[in-house]
Amino acid sequence: MSECPHVLDLPHPEPTPLSDTCPECLAHGTHPVQLRICLTCGHVGCCDSSPGRHAFHHSEEEGHPVMRTLEPGESWRWCFADGSIV
Repeated sequence: MSECPHVLDLPHPEPTPLSDTCPECLAHGTHPVQLRICLTCGHVGCCDSSPGRHAFHHSEEEGHPVMRTLEPGESWRWCFADGSIV
């Protein structure tokens, strides 16, 4: 995994998840496939395989590029700005 420049700007320690599910999916009555946490602010959103793609939309709307998986046993991070695992 390579380090993108956006990783250097992330807060330490990483933010606490603001919820235990995707609030946009909850509001729309849909179910997330998998969850992601924004490493800038802690927003929880659903993955790109979910109908709403709320993690992606959060990244675009807020300008927060890096998300981490919230799936048990996984720890990878994704930079939407670079389109790569970081």
